Amino acid sequence: MSINFFEAKCQYITEKTLFGLCDDSSQIKNQTQKQAYLDEENGAKWIAVVDNGYNQQVTFTAIDNYIEIKSEKGKMVKRCDGVLTFDATVAFVELKERVEKKPRWIKDAEMQLRSTIGYFEKSEEAQDYKTKKAYIVNNQRPKFRESQIDRMDQFLTETGYVLRIENRIIID
Repeated sequence: MSINFFEAKCQYITEKTLFGLCDDSSQIKNQTQKQAYLDEENGAKWIAVVDNGYNQQVTFTAIDNYIEIKSEKGKMVKRCDGVLTFDATVAFVELKERVEKKPRWIKDAEMQLRSTIGYFEKSEEAQDYKTKKAYIVNNQRPKFRESQIDRMDQFLTETGYVLRIENRIIID
């Protein structure tokens, strides 16, 4: 089964210098079928802040709650919230709004990214991108007590994607 990771009906395009990525379903309990989206105006809702200093055309495609990715057994797999694309760069993003003391949200987000990236890498589109990134974003916990360098190094080794755990995404 072929998966279209760039479904036009779930895309948002901008050239703004500063914009955000939002996921209202993470703010409203028991809300289902709400996908992440790009927002240019309401900074209070932004989970990720995207700095597009060169005003490049950037596309955000919602994945979770929009694009179906099923396992070989037919079950829906965990997916990340979306993907940013610009030039020859692809950047998968998982948005979180959690204040847990233990960083379980990081493990959950990493698993969602790995799952989505695994399916993406099986697609023909994966070959179109020279720079491959992944972001775990939590606007509630932008700083960490412990370093995540080992996790990020292991992620790169195992997936070929540079992982960043921060609440600001810089388009370069």
